[in-house]
Amino acid sequence: MSALSAPPFHADETGSAPSGKRFVDIAVALAAFAMLMAWWLGPSIGKWAFDYPRAWQIPAARHISGWMKWLVNEASFGLFSFTDLTRFIADLIDIPYTFALSLLSTGFLSGQGSAAVQIVPPISYLGVIVLVGLMGYYAGGTKLAALVVTCFGFLAAFGQWSSAMVTLSSILVAVPIGVILGLLLGLAGYRFPWIERAISPLLDLMQTIPIFAYLVPILFLFGFGPTAAIVGTIIYAMPPMVRITLLGLRAVPSEIRDLGQMVGCSRRQMTWKVMVPSAADALMVGVNQVIMLSLNMVIIASMIGAGGLGFDVLAALRRLDIGAGFEAGFAIVALAVALDRLSQAFARKAGVPSVIATSDHNLMQRHPYLTAGLAVIVFSLVASLISPAFATLPDSLTLSTGTFWNEVVKWININFFDALEAIRTTLLIHLLVPIKRFLAELPWLGVVAVLAIAGYRLGGLRLAVLAATLSFLIAATGQWEKAMVTVYLCGIAVIIACLIGIPIGILAAERERLWRWLQVVIDTLQTLPSFVYLMPAVMLFRVGDFTAMIAIVAYAVAPAIRYTALGIQRVDPKVVEAGRAMGCTPFQILTKIKLKLALPELMLGLNQTIMFALSMLVITALVGTRDLGQEVYIALTKADTGRGIVAGLAVAFIAIIADRLISAGAARLRERMA
Repeated sequence: MSALSAPPFHADETGSAPSGKRFVDIAVALAAFAMLMAWWLGPSIGKWAFDYPRAWQIPAARHISGWMKWLVNEASFGLFSFTDLTRFIADLIDIPYTFALSLLSTGFLSGQGSAAVQIVPPISYLGVIVLVGLMGYYAGGTKLAALVVTCFGFLAAFGQWSSAMVTLSSILVAVPIGVILGLLLGLAGYRFPWIERAISPLLDLMQTIPIFAYLVPILFLFGFGPTAAIVGTIIYAMPPMVRITLLGLRAVPSEIRDLGQMVGCSRRQMTWKVMVPSAADALMVGVNQVIMLSLNMVIIASMIGAGGLGFDVLAALRRLDIGAGFEAGFAIVALAVALDRLSQAFARKAGVPSVIATSDHNLMQRHPYLTAGLAVIVFSLVASLISPAFATLPDSLTLSTGTFWNEVVKWININFFDALEAIRTTLLIHLLVPIKRFLAELPWLGVVAVLAIAGYRLGGLRLAVLAATLSFLIAATGQWEKAMVTVYLCGIAVIIACLIGIPIGILAAERERLWRWLQVVIDTLQTLPSFVYLMPAVMLFRVGDFTAMIAIVAYAVAPAIRYTALGIQRVDPKVVEAGRAMGCTPFQILTKIKLKLALPELMLGLNQTIMFALSMLVITALVGTRDLGQEVYIALTKADTGRGIVAGLAVAFIAIIADRLISAGAARLRERMA
């Protein structure tokens, strides 16, 4: 009976899937054709299909602004208002920040404003350099100590010490708070799955929504100043810590969990004495990510009063002083490299069991590095009291490359202005403007339909509903026109970045020395603050879409290179050898074996390139683009919360649609490869 019934069922199953796929392919083709016909015929077929009617729009911006005003002016918990609560949190954060700032930059003061008098000087720059050197030696040995001493020495030698210490003070406060909150949320999500399900969409939004968008409500709730900037930094940097905590706890071997239960650990002991210590090396990776994201945030946070190196870069960009901007940007890179290497070394050290000192050792012998660190702080404070020259390196001894960079840009402008202008004009007329017009004239209804069908084809009904809903919401909230400008700029920049990055990645994948050097360049590019990319582009091409595109390409090319090289390097050598044995030429091995097998990684690289491009797109609002980034930036300058959040959500929706469609495509490719 079973032998007779099995064949018809099998035949039906294998026959229906291809026919279903064919049906979806035909639907995609028909929808695309209908959209192109609608674009060809124009608004004559129905203006509502091209411009979402204003009467149908969802007044989300107005509702959000109204709700925010109610929250600030009227919301109360009985004994205190919501504003009192936020001001209390701000005052709490201000305590450690003021202490860190006093210790590293301003010294301990008596009085306020210009009448303040310094009672105790800050730690000497020499003391800070020796301290980080000690930390480097403890965590990674002589090489790491030399590296971090060089990085901090660079800050002092190039006159960036004061600003760098202001930035470091913000990081020293934001990172512990972000790590603790992220760890607690991750623990809660690990223990209670419903919490993980609840926070996952929030984490997605926190990582995709432009930073400018949530600076506006933070400004409303916490006021202008470094405290508000620290709050914004925590919100921006915390999501990776939550995700890595969840991953790290799940990766703890079951044998360790079983052992904890066998020895009778309570739930609290199981969490803090078994699970968290076992996941320590993964958690330190999360700490590293929080540090790096906090450094990425320093320039944007300077818009709401963070000060420090970020403010220096922003001020240099506003007065078009490329030399000063580069110096402050390189200072951020030096700080980022030092903190990155230190946190990575501590992460590696956390995974190695420490040697426990015997009980007959005294306190200084058990903690020699801590003792040495405290001694350095005391001696440096005394040295600063003896002479101000020990507190900060005198200006006469500092170096500057600002004039050199300004002269380089001036020389390029004098000798290559005509060539640069010809390139800019040609690309604007023949590439950027036609694509911008084409996308702007597409009917929103057709784009929503095509995205929904593509989502169904790649990921099923759920992805189709997600893509259709998010794209419809962009139209229904009145953001469609600016969203198309965003897609146009982002799309062109991503294509150019891939055209540059993929060949470089292919070239470097099998050349170890080249790849090693390229990794250094890519790491530096990814550490540079995004604002720094704007300055040379503005200097050479002035403001506008072309300048924005150049800056986006420069910022987004790194993942295209990295993932291409990694994808090709991971191809099984046996498969390549089999290809050679069959007589394939090098070109055939590359195109028919390596690139095909590396396709999932290439898709992941494309995904990351799009995410980088979207994050940079918001920054390029400063050079006069007319997209969603500009809308968010205008909302920030006018303190219009609703307008900023709606535009920010539209950017997040574009990012989520692109991410989910590409991820689904990559998953299908992996299945096919398997």
